Amino acid sequence: MKEAVTIKEIARRLMISPSTVSRALQDHPRISVATKQAVRALAEELKYLPSTTARNLRQGKTGMIGVVLPEIRENFFSEVLNGVEAIAFDRNYTVALYQSHDRYDREKQILDVLAAQRVDGVLLSVAKESRRFEHIQRLIDLQIPVVLFDRIPPDIRTHQVSCDMEKGAYEAIKWLAGRGHRRIALLNGPHPLVASEERYRGYINALLEEELPVENALIKRVDLTRADIHQKMAQLLALPEPPDAVLAFNDYVALDAMQVCRTQGLRMNQDIVFVSFANLPLNAYLEQPPMASVEQHPFLIGQTAASILMEVVQAKEPVTDWKQVMLEPKLVLHNGQG
Repeated sequence: MKEAVTIKEIARRLMISPSTVSRALQDHPRISVATKQAVRALAEELKYLPSTTARNLRQGKTGMIGVVLPEIRENFFSEVLNGVEAIAFDRNYTVALYQSHDRYDREKQILDVLAAQRVDGVLLSVAKESRRFEHIQRLIDLQIPVVLFDRIPPDIRTHQVSCDMEKGAYEAIKWLAGRGHRRIALLNGPHPLVASEERYRGYINALLEEELPVENALIKRVDLTRADIHQKMAQLLALPEPPDAVLAFNDYVALDAMQVCRTQGLRMNQDIVFVSFANLPLNAYLEQPPMASVEQHPFLIGQTAASILMEVVQAKEPVTDWKQVMLEPKLVLHNGQG
């Protein structure tokens, strides 16, 4: 690989000081127009590229932020990343992407690595296995800014960006009740996830308001694996009075559960109706998608989280006013449903 051209090389050829070259490249007013023109012409001829590493070191920054999410293959998180990169690229920041694969030990190891690298900040959506959060607090104690998004653990005082899943679940149940459904099941996510508890509260509140039955038998928690989803959906269908509608944790859970219903001869969106979360783009290509899905605005979540992090990183004084941004959900109907 060809050795990079440095400011010292430009200075040597023009027989001026490296500091003069640096100021000329920065358009310093005390450098003459002739010198600026000469420096820029030679820099272009030699294909000089400024060293962002050197600049960041002078500013006490690395120019890098860490993004830690459960699974990049999930459309929601890939869209979040797109939103993050849109902001980071515009601010000349490098994004270091890590996947926890929903494992606590891996998440902890990743945050230890990012702390050792002294990244300028971290965006994090916690793994479903995580029950303890000292590893997150350690970053905050090291004064490395942290913005939590989507999956947000309780009792961590830092910046947060999410979508109002309680309201999304509430509106989904109200919509189902308005269509005449009376036995509505909940295929919820794992217990530790705050997002699961938010869905549960919205589900219960809407049922109570509609004077519909609240039955433990209609509420199932899944670990988000296909095997567990299939098992829990089969249990719901085996009830003496099975559900006529299901609110699923996300579109992936809904699609796996719908497979079980088909094997038992049920007609989708007729014998049983599914409403879920995430509003995956693939729904537009399915002949029988969930009847409706709650849009969580992942791209906007990524943009908002990254913007907050950039603001904190570039602040001259420590930021202790924790920002908590909660976006409004939107129930999106599929296949022309009304």
